[in-house]
Amino acid sequence: QVQLVESGGGLVQAGGSLRLSCAASGRTISSYVMGWFRQAPGKEREFVSAISRGARSTAYVDSVKGRFTISRDNAKNTVYLQMNNLKPEDTAVYYCAVCYIFVGESTNCRSSYDYWGQGTQVTVSS
Repeated sequence: QVQLVESGGGLVQAGGSLRLSCAASGRTISSYVMGWFRQAPGKEREFVSAISRGARSTAYVDSVKGRFTISRDNAKNTVYLQMNNLKPEDTAVYYCAVCYIFVGESTNCRSSYDYWGQGTQVTVSS
């Protein structure tokens, strides 16, 4: 089974940037959609972004479009989330996840993510 470990979170002022990493081990993720989710205190988990197996397709929640960029390096079995112009409302625990259903070069796995990392805290101050 795959193990996912997120890193790169921290405390940043509004307008700043962070790059999150999700390192996979135990199983290659090169054939699968990878996604980023976040959960703020008292709120449900929210989809943030996803990237197709070959990185030709990406998806973002509207609130992060133009600010966040998802990418992957299949040779390193790692997925990234570059977060720019951070806002206080971005504060949350960020999780990465892998989707094992085959969807080609699409990102249609919002309800089919199978394994999750432990999360990394992102805190954005005003």
